[in-house]
Amino acid sequence: MLQEEISILQASANRRPSCLPEANWTEADSSLACGVVASRPARWRLALDITHEPEPYLVKLRTALLLLVSHGIAAAVGFAGGIYALPILIAPAAPSAAEVSAVAADATYSAEFRRDLEDSDAFHWGEGKVSIGKGEISFMGKLAPGPDYKLYLSPEFVETEVDFNRLKPQMALVGDVKTFTNFLVDVPPGVDPSQYTSIIVWCETFGEFITSAKYKSLRQ
Repeated sequence: MLQEEISILQASANRRPSCLPEANWTEADSSLACGVVASRPARWRLALDITHEPEPYLVKLRTALLLLVSHGIAAAVGFAGGIYALPILIAPAAPSAAEVSAVAADATYSAEFRRDLEDSDAFHWGEGKVSIGKGEISFMGKLAPGPDYKLYLSPEFVETEVDFNRLKPQMALVGDVKTFTNFLVDVPPGVDPSQYTSIIVWCETFGEFITSAKYKSLRQ
């Protein structure tokens, strides 16, 4: 019966009455069409009225969900951006080229941080000359900025996070890297750079490899 009534309604007019969706209705049969729809139970009227507007509460709910999702994405992006921006904003003044050169002149070893290492990428990299002395380590160049950078000495050269974590128990933590254009880091008592071969910058908070360089072989 429902299908027959739909067929009758669809064939009857070319002007749509207000009670029914757009179709080819004739003005003469509009009142008949509305009468048929109005006489049926609510569930049948809903089936015929295929273009009925959503209930106001559904519109409000959809709008609220869209706002919640969009604000959540914006907050996440802002938080991530803040994590990377904060170290730059609170970083101390970087050592000058003259200061770095003076320390490097007394260094025992030197090496180059490169951007093309396996686990370096657009957000995690270092580029420049690092010089390792008995009491101080200097760097002339640039690092991708980020939070909680640490400087390590390693018995083996590593360029991946997997290898760093594998060798971390054998490494020596030198100290914090707080500047991203040049840095100077004191070598703590008890750490002998001659007992290691490589130097690594590592993001401790997020477990990210930044850069590394090999400054000596095991036989040296």
